[in-house]
Amino acid sequence: MKKASCLGSLDMDRRKFLKSMVIASTGALLPWRVAHGALKNLIENVSTKVCLTGVQNGSEDRVLIEAVKNSARAATDFSWLSRGDSVFIKPALNSGNPYPATTNPEGIRAVVELLKEKGAGKVIVSDMSGVEHVKLSRENLKGSSRELMKKSGMAKAALEAGAELYFPEEEGWNAFFEDEPVDSTHWNKGIMMPTILRETDHIILMPRCSRHILLGSTLGMKNAVGYWRTDSRLEYHKYASTIQEKTADANTVKTLRDKQRLVLTVGTKILTTFGPDKGFVMRPETGLVIASENIVAHDMVSLAWLLKNRFGMSEEEVKGSKDPYKKQFIVSTANRVVVKLLGGFGDALGAQKLVRNDLNSIWDDRVLNRAYEVFGGVPKVDLVDIEDSVPRDMKKQLSEMVSKPN
Repeated sequence: MKKASCLGSLDMDRRKFLKSMVIASTGALLPWRVAHGALKNLIENVSTKVCLTGVQNGSEDRVLIEAVKNSARAATDFSWLSRGDSVFIKPALNSGNPYPATTNPEGIRAVVELLKEKGAGKVIVSDMSGVEHVKLSRENLKGSSRELMKKSGMAKAALEAGAELYFPEEEGWNAFFEDEPVDSTHWNKGIMMPTILRETDHIILMPRCSRHILLGSTLGMKNAVGYWRTDSRLEYHKYASTIQEKTADANTVKTLRDKQRLVLTVGTKILTTFGPDKGFVMRPETGLVIASENIVAHDMVSLAWLLKNRFGMSEEEVKGSKDPYKKQFIVSTANRVVVKLLGGFGDALGAQKLVRNDLNSIWDDRVLNRAYEVFGGVPKVDLVDIEDSVPRDMKKQLSEMVSKPN
């Protein structure tokens, strides 16, 4: 098994980085491991590849499957994958609702097939759904992520492609271990992650592109919630004054630093209002598959794609209760409801206020702004159009949206 990291150093500022490069050039051993060219992608103003494949609205499944495979091949050379290695695919399964409320099943099929073609051994598709649908406690379990994955269509696609399904809640409270985020974290405790990740060689993250009633968007970094045990989810929502920063910090746990190789989103449909389980489904004439080894760069482009599609909506489509993230009272109240579901009335009464902020550009997003701090800088996103499949004006607009302001 080859080791690689698509996250790189977490707390290295520019001065430390340059100093380390001097040390490295003299042959000294570095105190951190750099593999697969990952660290350089997180240093400010260094080019970071994000691959795009355009997919026409109404295309057959086989067209989307090939687009996903092409995007993945362009985003990574798979040098990290040795024959027989195990791969954990983490989709978005907050509910059992169909794509784009959850990950596209044909996207899952494509990635599983590609991994098998590349010689992977066991491929596992796994997630634990939101507390509105599934709740694990020390004593019992309510709901079933397995049944929700069947309902979403992901289970069928994954199994037909040769993957296995796994749901940590079925093994109970002790099927998790404590993983540690970056030292400067906003978390009070370590984060409880599924133990199966310790036994898996690689991780591929497959989120969706969606609005979210609490955070404004749910993309790659927000998708980490599906790993966590109930107590970690409770801390996340109860101490909500830094929920955005916790979202970024959670992606710095050692398991993800060491094993996450690729982030890939099928964005042929986008949930542009409400979220995460329902909302207005935008179907652009040319949809996108977005793929990168770098989760920060991926989320910059995915958020730009969400915002671009929201900008095309009428005022009628985003007004009032149709887009509740715009209202602070709704956001803070909805979060207290989630805290109550996770911990009870006492925790809900003691919960911190979740403060929303407008998302008029990607630079307004507190999750990304924290990610730039903990992942070593702002990636300079290099949009790679696979086979000239993305309209030129669309690529130009997205490139402008993810370019760091002067």
